[in-house]
Amino acid sequence: MTRISATEARANFQELISRAEYKRERIVIERHGKAAVAIISLDDLKLLEAIEDAIDSEALRRAVSENDGFTTLDAISAKRGDERAL
Repeated sequence: MTRISATEARANFQELISRAEYKRERIVIERHGKAAVAIISLDDLKLLEAIEDAIDSEALRRAVSENDGFTTLDAISAKRGDERAL
């Protein structure tokens, strides 16, 4: 993983995009010596989002299984007699 300053990133932005896109390089941009943001390929972003979705799904499954009183918004609306079901 490459680390560069924000000043250097600003001066070489097009090159950094190419490095991330074609070489799949991960580039961390630092501001005042501290990591601030990263440039990654779109494939890496999609992978990260898929991992986050899997974690969220597992957390929801666990919460549902641990909560005997779990219900849905539709069930709450139906119980209240709301005509505008969600």
